[in-house]
Amino acid sequence: MLKNGKDTILLIQSATAALGESAFVIAQQTDLSHSIETEMSDEKTKFGRVVAPGTTSESFELTAYGDSGDKGQELIFEAIQKGAQIKVWKVDLVLNENGKHNATFAYGYFESADEKAGTEGFVEVSGTIQVLGQSQKGELDPLPIEVIEFGKYGFEKPGEKSGKLGETQTEQPQQPTE
Repeated sequence: MLKNGKDTILLIQSATAALGESAFVIAQQTDLSHSIETEMSDEKTKFGRVVAPGTTSESFELTAYGDSGDKGQELIFEAIQKGAQIKVWKVDLVLNENGKHNATFAYGYFESADEKAGTEGFVEVSGTIQVLGQSQKGELDPLPIEVIEFGKYGFEKPGEKSGKLGETQTEQPQQPTE
C-alpha cells in the first residue's frame, strides 16, 4: 500500500524528561526526511577497484510553519542552545495490522535549527537531528486522537463551545438532571 506523507509525523522529547512525560508533536509539520548513508572505502588495485562499506550515519530533517507557543518547536531551539540530547520518534499515523503505529526511535542531537521569516508567507522552522548509533524500529500504542487529528475539529452544536479554533475552548456546563 502506498504511504501518504501527511500520515508520518515526528515526535520529540528531551532525553532527561521525567518518567511518564509525553513527547511533543512538532506543530504544523510540512516536511520530514529520514536519511541513512554509509561512507564507502574505495581503493584502486592493480586488478581493479575494491569497495567496502564504512561508517553509517543517520539523520532526520524536519520543516514546519512557525507556531508561537508550540512546545515541540521551542524544544528544537532549546536543545540546540544547550547541546541537550533528545529522543525522536518517526510515527506512521495509519495503524498497522496489530492496531498500533509503526515507529522509528532514536536518540540524537540537533545539529542545526533555522527560523526563516520571509516577507511573504509563514515563518518556517527547520532542524536537523543527527542520530546517535542506529535508530530502532518498533510499535507505539495508538496515539491520542488530539495528536492524530491535530488541526481538525468535529461537529458541535450552536452554543456548545466558545473560543477560536486552536485556542482553549470552553464547553457549556452540563445542566443538572432531576
